[in-house]
Amino acid sequence: MVRAAAAFIRAEWFLAVAAATSLAFLLPPAGLPGDLASPVRLALVFAWLFAAVLGSALAVVRHADHLAVRMGEPYGTLILTLSVTFIEVISISAVMVHGELHATLARDTLFSVVMIILNLMVGLSLLVGGWKHREQVYNLQGANTYLGVIIPLVVLSLVLPTYTQTTPGPTLSPAQQIFLVVMSVGLYAAFLRIQTGRHRDYFALGDDGADEAEPHSAAGACTFHAILLLAYMAPVAVLAEQMAVPLNYLVETFHMPAPFGGVIIAILVATPEAVGAVRAALADRLQRSINIALGSVLSTISLTVPAIVLLSRFMGIDIVLGVQNTDTVLLVLTLGVSVVTFASGRTNVMQGLVHLILFVVYLLLIVEG
Repeated sequence: MVRAAAAFIRAEWFLAVAAATSLAFLLPPAGLPGDLASPVRLALVFAWLFAAVLGSALAVVRHADHLAVRMGEPYGTLILTLSVTFIEVISISAVMVHGELHATLARDTLFSVVMIILNLMVGLSLLVGGWKHREQVYNLQGANTYLGVIIPLVVLSLVLPTYTQTTPGPTLSPAQQIFLVVMSVGLYAAFLRIQTGRHRDYFALGDDGADEAEPHSAAGACTFHAILLLAYMAPVAVLAEQMAVPLNYLVETFHMPAPFGGVIIAILVATPEAVGAVRAALADRLQRSINIALGSVLSTISLTVPAIVLLSRFMGIDIVLGVQNTDTVLLVLTLGVSVVTFASGRTNVMQGLVHLILFVVYLLLIVEG
């Protein structure tokens, strides 16, 4: 019993840190974060909150991975992507409520998530996997199914609003927003039906899904990891709201580039999954890596967009969804390159390099766009 308790403390010590941080920012009526006019205090508060949220998100992914091992694909990856979507919606809504970034924040975050996942995450996974294993294989039918849903959803959510004429600017009318919500959720529900039902084998390579599952030991272990997953998500919800204050102050006071707030939230959301995807590629489990990457993009667009649209209508906020100018070009280019990358069932380092270059271009355009 003592050894088990000691092992639990060593593995889950960050839960105490996250809980203590939450209490530190919630309890004092006028304490933390306090006066943010001092650049040093602003940097310390922001770094503290960022580290606490990121550490909690990494723990969420860790326990989702344990569930994936016991439940097999695609259920484990589904739990992971839904957990991260929850974190993303909480973070975006918190910043929208507490600052002046509400109009473009959702658009900037969604665009950043797509760029980080499809270029940085996919690029690193293919590069390190190809470098170590020369050439890796995956289920082509699964990748095509993902992209077949991702591409129209991304274009309808982030490109089409720029060209609609019912409302001024890159926005959608109420009727168009309702259609987008219903269509996105409906397509995702249909995709889940395929992923977990009649075409489950599309998202596993050979007998990977069956080999990974451990039904004989799943019940107790799954309950344990599910409880801890929820326990780590609680401080994320609390601290995301607290982080909105220094983040908005940083962007508005120091005149950071407009997409900066969205990039920060996207990093929080995508980093845990990126770690899991790269580790899977290094272990020569590219199918798992692709499920994480493409599943994350799909859940972000099909679930986060409807959640943010409904939230903005409830709050009476007009949000901007359509990307413009160079962002449109880069988004379309990324989708096109992704189709080429996942068109053969095999990958190598060259494809990873191309995606990483596109990510560097994305960073350059944030500063010099």
